[in-house]
Amino acid sequence: MKKALLAAAALVALPVMAQAQTAAPGFYVGAEGGLNWLLNTSILGSSITPQTGFAAGGVIGYDFVGPRVELEGVYRNNQHNVGFPGRAVSNQIGQLGILANLLYDFAPGSTITPYVGAGAGVAFVDGDSSLGSTQFAYQGIIGLGWNVDTNFRINLDGRYYGTTNPSVGGTTWSNNNFSVMLGLQIKFGPAAPAAPPPPPEVKTTSFMVFFDWDRSNLSAQALSTIKQAANAFKTTGNARITATGHTDKSGPENYNMALSLRRANAVKDALVREGVPATAISVVGKGESQPLVPTADGVREPQNRRVEIVLQ
Repeated sequence: MKKALLAAAALVALPVMAQAQTAAPGFYVGAEGGLNWLLNTSILGSSITPQTGFAAGGVIGYDFVGPRVELEGVYRNNQHNVGFPGRAVSNQIGQLGILANLLYDFAPGSTITPYVGAGAGVAFVDGDSSLGSTQFAYQGIIGLGWNVDTNFRINLDGRYYGTTNPSVGGTTWSNNNFSVMLGLQIKFGPAAPAAPPPPPEVKTTSFMVFFDWDRSNLSAQALSTIKQAANAFKTTGNARITATGHTDKSGPENYNMALSLRRANAVKDALVREGVPATAISVVGKGESQPLVPTADGVREPQNRRVEIVLQ
């Protein structure tokens, strides 16, 4: 019992674990075949014990993504143990069912989806003549579908199939079947969309200028770095520059925010003097919120007193 419960749990979890994919509505066609078991019955007073037979057919349907409707034709044939000379049911029974099916996929967007369905239609069953007894047909279906991709699907299902009682020699017999069917389907929905192109690579170039404690004036080294940034801008011909000012964690937070902006504006002014248009430069102040070197509050750290120049 424990093993059966574990197997059932794995079956239920399978669609959840399966990789999801895009599902789209569309028409489909398919071919199917498998084994058919005609249950023991009685014809003209003789007990009929059928052998395992076959079932084969095809479908045409429409998938609404979840619900599906289809028209199905399946021929079933079973050999049996009694001969009826001159009658089509002698030693075998053939039957052709044409049914309209309504099915439901529980996880249509998953690679593996369980489904159930029911169908009703007309059956032509061997009687006195080949496929000469016309009956009402019905079936119940439970199965698993494997969505190989958006246009190709494989189904494995079990079915109960029955008809109203066919007639032979003026008497009737019961017709009940169990089938296991493997089906292959091709959907004519839209092809899977092509993967979007990767976003264009954004190249950035960065420079860093450092400041003395509580200062926003530029050293000779800082001016040299700014000149390099200006030359890099000129080679691109069409770039944006962001100058982001920072401070260390010494001093009040509000003061540091204003100081970081003064430093960033000092760098902007120097870039403009080097020939960079002011409209190409954005100024940002971060205060002490983004230290290059993490420190405790109140610590003077030279590398945190900086402006980062980014060309993009």
